Amino acid sequence: MRFTYKWLVPLSLMLSPLAQTQEVDVQEIVKRAELAAYYAGDDGRSAARMLITDPQGRKQMRQFVILRKDREDGGSQDMMVFFSRPADVRDTVFRVVKNTERDDDRWLYLPGLDLVKRISAGDKRTSFVGSHFFYEDVSGRSTSQDDFTLIEETDEQYLLEAKPNDPAAVEFARYKVSIDKGTMLPVKIDFFDAKGENYRRVEALKIETIQGYPTVTHSRVQDLRSGGETEMQFRFISYDLGLPDEVFSERSLRNPPRDWLELRD
Repeated sequence: MRFTYKWLVPLSLMLSPLAQTQEVDVQEIVKRAELAAYYAGDDGRSAARMLITDPQGRKQMRQFVILRKDREDGGSQDMMVFFSRPADVRDTVFRVVKNTERDDDRWLYLPGLDLVKRISAGDKRTSFVGSHFFYEDVSGRSTSQDDFTLIEETDEQYLLEAKPNDPAAVEFARYKVSIDKGTMLPVKIDFFDAKGENYRRVEALKIETIQGYPTVTHSRVQDLRSGGETEMQFRFISYDLGLPDEVFSERSLRNPPRDWLELRD
């Protein structure tokens, strides 16, 4: 990640202490936002309800429970998503092992076929179980994959622009992310294609503080081309549960840890 400048900025300014300070600040903003969004507590559990609306206004619903455990803050992480409704996705399980030095490992267990399907790195920006969320939205995109620039700062927010380090690996040319200064949570992300069209938006609609951690409890993804969208609401959120390592094993794909899936306030 580095600060970018227009060609007319003198070389002496680019090498000045001010420029170096700005670069450090951008990195710090991005790191704090990543920690706030994906690493609250040492582990966590929540129930999620997804409402998918297609361009014709037809709606579908998905319900699932998410379990997550951090190996280290900002580093390796395990995640399991257990689907319960509707019937066509019941007992489907999504498993993620988040890596720091290489692509994340992702699997999908399909109970109807009793099949564990590995999700390739090339599929991480495809639809998550028929919704407008991508697989990568659920587990998080590594900040090391993009080059960030601070383009605006207000009293309430930082506005960053990011460009992918490997443009051939993604469908976007750049994106803009607004980060709330109070919580350091990303509250809006707009994706742009190579022609400059804003074709996709991800935003936080509601943030609550749970066990001392600012938490997005209602979010939305919009397909700005087709008009379709998916909203996701979270309930029964708990942090620092002491989830054991065996919960995040391959065995849990076929034999979910029922005791840890029991929801309570």
